[in-house]
Amino acid sequence: MQSKQAAKKKQAPESSTTDPAAAAEDAANRAFPIVGIGASAGGLAAFEAFFSGMPGEGDPGMAFVLVQHLAPDHKSILADLVRRYTRMQVFEVEDGMPVRANCAYIIPPNRNMAFLNGRLELLEHSEPRGQRLPIDFFFRSLAADQHECAIGIVLAGTGSDGTLGVRAIKGEGGMVMAQTPESTEFDGMPRSAIGTGLVDWQLPPAEMPAQLIAYTTHAFGKLQPHPPDQHPKLDAALMKIFVLLRAQTGHDFSHYKPSSIHRRILRRMHVHQVETLAGYVRFLQQTPAEVELLFHDLLIGVTNFFRDPEAFQLLEEQIIPKLFADRPTDSVLRVWTVGCSSGEEAYSLAILLQEQMEALKQRYTVQIFATDIDQRAIATARAGLYPAGIASDVSPQRLARFFTAEPGGAYRIHKSIRDLLIFSEQDLIRDPPFSRLDLVTCRNLLIYLDAALQKKLVPLFHYALKPGGVLFLGSSEGIGDASSLFAVLDRKAKLYERTEDVTGMQRAALSRLLPAPTARPHGAAPSDLPEKRPMRELTEQALLRHLAPAAALTNRQGDILYLHGRTGAYLEPAPGEAGINNIVKMAREGLRLELGAALHQASSRQESVHLPGLRVKTNGHFARVKLSIHPLATDVAAPGTSPMYLVVLEEAPSPDPETQAALPLASGAGDAGAKWSDADANARLVAVTEELRARDEYLQSAHEELETANEELKSANEEMQSVNEELQSTNEELETSKEELQSVNEELATVNTELQTKVADLSRANNDMNNLLAGTGIATVFVDHQLRILRFTPTASQIINLILSDVGRPVGHIVSNLIGCDDHLVDDLQAVLDTLEPKDAQVQTRAGLWYMMRIRPYRTLDNVIEGAVITFVDITEMKRIEGELESANKLLRLAAVVRDSFDAVTLQDLDGRTLAWNPAAVRMYGWSEAEALSMNVSERIPPGSREEAVTRLDPLGRPEVPEPHLGQRLTRGGAVLDVWVAATALVDEAGKVYAIATTERAKDPTRPAIPGGATR
Repeated sequence: MQSKQAAKKKQAPESSTTDPAAAAEDAANRAFPIVGIGASAGGLAAFEAFFSGMPGEGDPGMAFVLVQHLAPDHKSILADLVRRYTRMQVFEVEDGMPVRANCAYIIPPNRNMAFLNGRLELLEHSEPRGQRLPIDFFFRSLAADQHECAIGIVLAGTGSDGTLGVRAIKGEGGMVMAQTPESTEFDGMPRSAIGTGLVDWQLPPAEMPAQLIAYTTHAFGKLQPHPPDQHPKLDAALMKIFVLLRAQTGHDFSHYKPSSIHRRILRRMHVHQVETLAGYVRFLQQTPAEVELLFHDLLIGVTNFFRDPEAFQLLEEQIIPKLFADRPTDSVLRVWTVGCSSGEEAYSLAILLQEQMEALKQRYTVQIFATDIDQRAIATARAGLYPAGIASDVSPQRLARFFTAEPGGAYRIHKSIRDLLIFSEQDLIRDPPFSRLDLVTCRNLLIYLDAALQKKLVPLFHYALKPGGVLFLGSSEGIGDASSLFAVLDRKAKLYERTEDVTGMQRAALSRLLPAPTARPHGAAPSDLPEKRPMRELTEQALLRHLAPAAALTNRQGDILYLHGRTGAYLEPAPGEAGINNIVKMAREGLRLELGAALHQASSRQESVHLPGLRVKTNGHFARVKLSIHPLATDVAAPGTSPMYLVVLEEAPSPDPETQAALPLASGAGDAGAKWSDADANARLVAVTEELRARDEYLQSAHEELETANEELKSANEEMQSVNEELQSTNEELETSKEELQSVNEELATVNTELQTKVADLSRANNDMNNLLAGTGIATVFVDHQLRILRFTPTASQIINLILSDVGRPVGHIVSNLIGCDDHLVDDLQAVLDTLEPKDAQVQTRAGLWYMMRIRPYRTLDNVIEGAVITFVDITEMKRIEGELESANKLLRLAAVVRDSFDAVTLQDLDGRTLAWNPAAVRMYGWSEAEALSMNVSERIPPGSREEAVTRLDPLGRPEVPEPHLGQRLTRGGAVLDVWVAATALVDEAGKVYAIATTERAKDPTRPAIPGGATR
């Protein structure tokens, strides 16, 4: 029973169905960081430097996935290169390959690669060659799958591939490194990544591994701290961080969700390897720059063009057409994009609105207010410059229509789209909202805010929208319990329509978010203030109706932007096609010329102009009018704004009748003078009137001619615009071709680097082979199928008369130093090539040296025969040893004969010293072999016959062999023996005598004498 329970306990962790919590915990324990490394041109040197910096001992505890721009039809050597510099296993990725720690994986050519559920998936390229961005593709999938376990490294390369992937990794809480631009010749990719402001470290490749291991050891080597809502001390530390952030940046993050904030803070702690939140608070206090970095990390948002394509398609097909339906052409369409980040979604909306206006063939005034609290993101959005990776989110048609290709592979938004947007820095919590809006988009911002703040923001959006306006939220957001404020248009796409606010929630929500008044009467309750606010509005409106003069708001050209009061007494519609109304054209008689001149004066000098006492014709009589024009203070530098002017028309008081009657009397004395003055005045008045009428007609004619010229210039301008669009289209095509050529150039640069590496390897191998052959001293000659010499070693020139110019000549044309080998060498080579059977032969040179000649087929790595190899191994010493062994064997055989002989056989040198003494001599004379070897032959001859015996044995004076003779020898006991002596001279290879051998037999009547010097 216990054994069964133990077995169940062992099996429990392996089962994923019986205990999901245990399985999840086990999976978390197995989690390890995945490092994606992207490079393009110059990447091989960067990869080599990176892996050379890896520690020689210990495992890094992470996996490395290498993504490089590769030529589609060229086999990469990156895997072989990496294997030289790392102890880890290196694989070229196959489809569905699982990723294990302490291994490196290389992308194969002509494939996109994605990371999904711990496996590497390979996909066919959907983009044409020249527009492929494999690094962005992999980084984005890695971020979506691994979240904070994702690490991205951008190494050398041209273009901007990897930039969007860096944003995705940072948005999921991962870490990013980039190569310092100074350490590489190709710095486009690192500079583009660094330009995002999201790179944690900028290092040379060789220094990256140490920092990477330090980061992963701190971030993944221990248990994660508990969420702050479970520990009051941690919650208090977070509050201190919020205080530091608000003090330095002016923004309050206390209403952001603690989980999101805590994850971003924890990542910054890992970057600086700070152990506790309290320690990180101290670090923030001591390092103001870190407060800014934390602020920007907290604001990192993942965005792209047309994010959530299905929602944007619904917006394009159903919502935007309704916004333009039954809309007057002079009305303004207002849109607010809240939390626009780097501007991708704001520009996406502008593109959809522009396409709708083109489809309607109408031009409307569109204002898109895009706001965010991140100043760096706003600067990026204003520039409208985006990396080449946006091609994966924007259709080719829109890319060609609304973007311009820039050098380096980037895309810039067209000015026509850029002019539709106004970017500004705004804190949604603190700053007042926009109003009278047709559309508000707030996507993926509310998910970072707590529920209390979300309840305040939804009524704020209701206030900002017009009746019937649309609210567009992110896929994970909603309006909560504010269903009375909005009607659902599409729940899945998060599209809502503003409904009428009948309960007053709109103004209450706004009062909670807008700043409170600076002061209020003593004793007044806050609840009293909303009641006084309408009284003020009613009073201001009554004053404007009864006391304010007629006025018009115009631009520099006089186009009317807004009319106030009763202006019909001074302005009337101009005849012709109705369009934008111009105040100069609408001015009545007596006002037109002065108004045009005054407006020109006010716009050129930027000062107020006053003209009192103008006579304006109204309904058959003239009225006195006071004209004043005032420039309005506007931000001219802000996008989409231009100077505006307030034209004020007031009725001037008529002159006093008594004063008017007294004026003629002062001119003369008497009635006659008065009558003459009246007639003269009337005549002059008529003349002046005619002159003014003529001038007016002349000015009118000049004005018409000017308008005609303007129309012609406008037509010419349209033609120039058409030509400019054609040139722009041609330029876009050239830019596209340039990008494709640049991409191909990157691939060629990678191939060139690989080939250079191969050439260096081949050169090193060739040097090794040459040194090996030269060091071994083996003469080697390589020949091809036609027996032409391909290569030979220096030693071979001593055997066969070869020089460098002989390469390519048939081996049969070369004279060798071999004896008797020239005739059959060619035949032997041809036989080896025909039969593929090796051949060995011993050959001798004319200098007397011996060689072992071996002929073998030349086989390639693919087992293809491409010729033959001739090697000559020096065996001269071996031949000498063989001769000596043969001589020694002969001597051994002779020694056996001498040993077994019954005659005394001795050997002596030319001085008479005994060199050999056989057993028969021991028996005959009594001296042992040792004693005899120390004696001279003269000591064994009796003194009387010593001289004669020596003379007989001396062979120097007589070349002939002495005949056997009878002589005398002494024994060890002193006895004299009569012996037959046969002597033989021993001659060396040079014919020189070097010793004398004697055979001695005792004189015995029963045995015959020694015949011819033979012992037997």
